[in-house]
Amino acid sequence: MLNRRILRIKAFKVLYSSILSGNVTLSQAESQLEVSCEATRDLYIYMLGIVSPLTKIAQERIESLKSKFNPTEEERNPNMKFAENALARLLDNDEEFQKVFKKKKFDWSQYDLLLKKIMTSVASKDYYAEYMASPERSLAEDCRLFTRIFEEEFVDSEELETLLEEKSLYWNDDLAYSLTWCCKTFRSFASGESWSLLPLYQSEMLKGEGVESDKFFVRKLLQASFAGYEKYSAMVAESVTGWEKERLFSTDVVLIVMGLAEAVTFPTIPLKVSINEYVEISKFYGTPKSRSFVNGLLDRLAQSLVNEGAIRKEGKGLL
Repeated sequence: MLNRRILRIKAFKVLYSSILSGNVTLSQAESQLEVSCEATRDLYIYMLGIVSPLTKIAQERIESLKSKFNPTEEERNPNMKFAENALARLLDNDEEFQKVFKKKKFDWSQYDLLLKKIMTSVASKDYYAEYMASPERSLAEDCRLFTRIFEEEFVDSEELETLLEEKSLYWNDDLAYSLTWCCKTFRSFASGESWSLLPLYQSEMLKGEGVESDKFFVRKLLQASFAGYEKYSAMVAESVTGWEKERLFSTDVVLIVMGLAEAVTFPTIPLKVSINEYVEISKFYGTPKSRSFVNGLLDRLAQSLVNEGAIRKEGKGLL
């Protein structure tokens, strides 16, 4: 499930918080990393679990309109397509999913107001009207609808992100990634596949020889960055001029340290790949000037370590 970009981000967050606190041991940092990685899969499971509660909101609204005094013909004979969608039934009847969801003690019932707000928003959209007007009734169409809901109602939803951050500190910034996997799961349902708990690391999803372990990668990255922080951060401090020191931002230092640690520790990862990864991460966790700063300084320090022989790559073209 977790690719190397998000694993680098998780290691970065753990290292950054460890440096700020000043009293976190490597063992504690490794434990935090494991919890953080598992939390992303937990969020994926939690968001899959919203399908049934949203469906129930629609069912309750239909029943409420039916029971009111002098309902209209449309209210007496409502369009039940969404209220009877096959995706909710599939997840409700999937023993493995329900077992995992309940084991995590997840529950959406306390967020009834948010669910109603989301359903109201969904019902107002053109894509929902088109879905309801279509005579097609299939799991595939229901999956396509929920993909639109997840993409348009949940991505960049400040209210949802606030709720999730309150539930878990480790869910911060993980929503978009988890939603992507929810949508991939909908596509697999539409093609006839059943639900199963995703492996935590993408390398565990790949078959064949020569697949390098992502779990080993992220743990080794954190260990190398933790152990080499003083050395590599000192290299950064020695390399900046006076005017650069005034805008030196701590996240930039951590990213450069991690880039150097990765370059030294993993001989099969091309140097350009490592540099590009941390430059990309700096766009989201640094200042407006972080991209050029991290790119320039990380490249210069990495080349210095190459010349010293500290960075050695296996194979042609990796430098």
